[in-house]
Amino acid sequence: MSWLSSLKSVFSPAQEVKEEEIQNVLQGYILPNSNNALKDRITQVNVEGRVLQITINTYPEEADHLQKIHDDLADALEKCGIQELNMHVIQQKHAQGESCSNHDHGKEGHSCSSKPQGENATPQAQKLPPVVDASGKTAQAETKNEEDPNNPPIQKPAPQQRDVPKHPRIKNVILVSSGKGGVGKSTTTVNLALALQKLGLKVGVLDADIYGPSIPTMLGNAGRTPMIEAENFVPIDAYGMAVLSIGHLTGDNNTPVAWRGPKATGALMQLFNQTLWPDLDVLMIDMPPGTGDIQLTLAQRIPVTGAVIVTTPQNVALLDATKGIELFNKVHIPVMGVVENMSTHICSNCGYEEQIFGTGGGDKLSEQYNIPLLGRLPLNVQIRENADAGKPSVLVGDDAAESYMSIAQKIADQLPKVEKPQNRIF
Repeated sequence: MSWLSSLKSVFSPAQEVKEEEIQNVLQGYILPNSNNALKDRITQVNVEGRVLQITINTYPEEADHLQKIHDDLADALEKCGIQELNMHVIQQKHAQGESCSNHDHGKEGHSCSSKPQGENATPQAQKLPPVVDASGKTAQAETKNEEDPNNPPIQKPAPQQRDVPKHPRIKNVILVSSGKGGVGKSTTTVNLALALQKLGLKVGVLDADIYGPSIPTMLGNAGRTPMIEAENFVPIDAYGMAVLSIGHLTGDNNTPVAWRGPKATGALMQLFNQTLWPDLDVLMIDMPPGTGDIQLTLAQRIPVTGAVIVTTPQNVALLDATKGIELFNKVHIPVMGVVENMSTHICSNCGYEEQIFGTGGGDKLSEQYNIPLLGRLPLNVQIRENADAGKPSVLVGDDAAESYMSIAQKIADQLPKVEKPQNRIF
């Protein structure tokens, strides 16, 4: 199988949400302690991204089984590409099979026995509604029954950082992030990765900027494609580091990645999980700008040690960097510190130093959030030229290399130390 065929199979939309398998799960599920099929109770099914919403009718004697129904379905649907199940329950007022008296008919909120007739009926042999997407195609008419306020919808909570299992071969994951683009985040990522490697750590780099990957160019391996081994990507070697980017998979620098959020986040998870990463002390992840789908997916599904915020001193960049810090605080990802990029410029002709983007931006963030100011980097033409040539500053030892090494040392000092068990000899 060629790499392109493997790529198509890995990133195929069918890998995201498998609607036919969803139908099979819902069609085949039997309610606990009964012979009743779930399909006879479903009034509405809807898929939005990787979230499935269903509405079902239940009876009072089934109240104790609702959580089990939800958990059973959530586990089965996870194999179909569903990350979250929202189950809306409409409880009928009479026990299943119980008939109602004639004088009850016509009363507001009245619900008859398990075989109601008329406009609001849900026949026992009803056909399962088709799965529909967020656009509403083949959408079902909304049920006229109202949800019981005493039985709110059962929802599977989104995973938290504390619940995300560690990667078997990666000790620490560090995100390099910024609220906006154009602040030098990717350049900072590759230089810090090389600096951490010079400090003796085993380092890898994952380019999570799905829409604008630049890591391949900055590490001098643009145009190379990874090998496929046992349906997993083999990361590309770049100066002794294991590296992978969506840019390595599109074949050239001209192909746009025009994907909606769910597919982009699915691609990122494939790059993280379906790659044969070697044993790493640190995996540096170059994040896309903003606080959207990819950031939230990382927070819920990838174990993160900490985040490094890159900003410039100007107010516009600081406003966006603040949003990034607030997001990491909300999802319980520690912020390891701030890097102030393009802090100052020294004229190469006359030696005059000028703060083109202002002063004190990094200090403001550091004081406001009580996080370290890891360092300042100059607006230096050498940094840009070396990155464009695929030989970053730390590798060639230009004027900025020492600053990157200093920042990397402060990051390394914050990494958790793994203590050797006392009963081990080696």
